[in-house]
Amino acid sequence: MTTKVEQKTPQTTGLEYPYALASEQILTSLEASKLGLTQDEAAVRLQRYGPNALPKKTPPGVLQVFINQFKSPLIYVLVAAAFVSLAIDEYSDAIFISAVLLLNAVIGTVQEYSAQRSADALQKMMMTQARVLRDGEAYQINSEEIVPGDLVMLESGERVPADMRILESHNLEIDESLLSGESIAVVKRADLVLDEDTVLGDRVNMAFAGSLVNRGRAQCVVVATALATELGTIAESVTGDTSAKAPLQERMERFTRRVAMFVGGAVVVMATILFIRGMPLSEIFLSSVALAVSVIPEGLPVALTVALAIGMRRMAKRDVIVRRLIAVEALGSCTYIASDKTGTLTANQLTVRRLAFRLPVAC
Repeated sequence: MTTKVEQKTPQTTGLEYPYALASEQILTSLEASKLGLTQDEAAVRLQRYGPNALPKKTPPGVLQVFINQFKSPLIYVLVAAAFVSLAIDEYSDAIFISAVLLLNAVIGTVQEYSAQRSADALQKMMMTQARVLRDGEAYQINSEEIVPGDLVMLESGERVPADMRILESHNLEIDESLLSGESIAVVKRADLVLDEDTVLGDRVNMAFAGSLVNRGRAQCVVVATALATELGTIAESVTGDTSAKAPLQERMERFTRRVAMFVGGAVVVMATILFIRGMPLSEIFLSSVALAVSVIPEGLPVALTVALAIGMRRMAKRDVIVRRLIAVEALGSCTYIASDKTGTLTANQLTVRRLAFRLPVAC
């Protein structure tokens, strides 16, 4: 079952090249002023353009998390074994396998749902605020309430909440590594009017959503929000319902196929021997089913779930929240992380830890 993504088709302001317009032209096109929007107009635009938020996946409920615990090839085999045990009146085996499956699902559900709630709570704590001018007065509002035409005041250390045209700036430098990959901050200027074919990295009179103000302050007018921003375009292109399988999932699938092939081969050999000896077909069938059920490792799913749950708990103690149990093993399978920009992953600082000198080899 795919996870539904909540997203609204973005409405744009109609300004295709805001960096190619002067400040006065921008304000006129957006029907805004240097005193900011009125509260009533801001409410109307919020209804028209929607909240300034990127698409989010609806978190699964407890029932969905519980059902997801059964989505594994080995679990499918165990479920089939439980039904077969019931069919041949082997109630003890059926009860044991069912209890194992239920225990595995309960452990996984408790761990994943608690991690999901912790992640959701953390997301709410990280919600950003922005200072805007409305009715000529400064207000501190949630960044999701920002609308096109709002006048936003930026200072060093703040995150840019939307795509904005800079109206006034003072020693403004913005880190745009999130969009460009360049760790060096970009010096911004409000007085420039650029050509329409100016590339994203050279639009020095714009501030883009998601970037960080390293230095200075500015007053800007919002020209795009949510999915209409440059960051929203990227988010929309990478948001999908497909994802690669974790290494553990791939190994479990291979293991399940091997177990199935082994069990099938063993059943065929035993059934052939019993048939040659003249045993009735009904007894041959019951013996084959009993062999197949006995070979299947019922305790393996619980052992894996418990091991992953312990790993999740240990990571939580180190302030790392893992939403899904299977991700614990996937993180441990990482051997290399490749990046072409050092500053994107670090604090834009390099420290020499060790020097190695190589002496010239004598001829």
